[in-house]
Amino acid sequence: MEGKEFFLNDEVEMKKPHPCGTNRWKVIRMGADIRIKCTGCQHSVLIPRKDFVKKLKKVLVSHQE
Repeated sequence: MEGKEFFLNDEVEMKKPHPCGTNRWKVIRMGADIRIKCTGCQHSVLIPRKDFVKKLKKVLVSHQE
C-alpha cells in the first residue's frame, strides 16, 4: 500500500474503465471495504480494500485536509 494514499471524497482512476466508458470514480465510503461511485453513470461498487489498492491507478483529485 506504499505510495497509494487516498481519502474520503477523492476522485481516483482505476486500471480498467467502467463499461459506461468513464474511468473516473469517487471514494464514498472507507473501511475494511471501499465503496466507489462512477462519475459517469453514478453506479456504485463495494470492493475489499486489498483489491481496491491493487486496482487503483492514481488519485486524480485529493480531498486531504
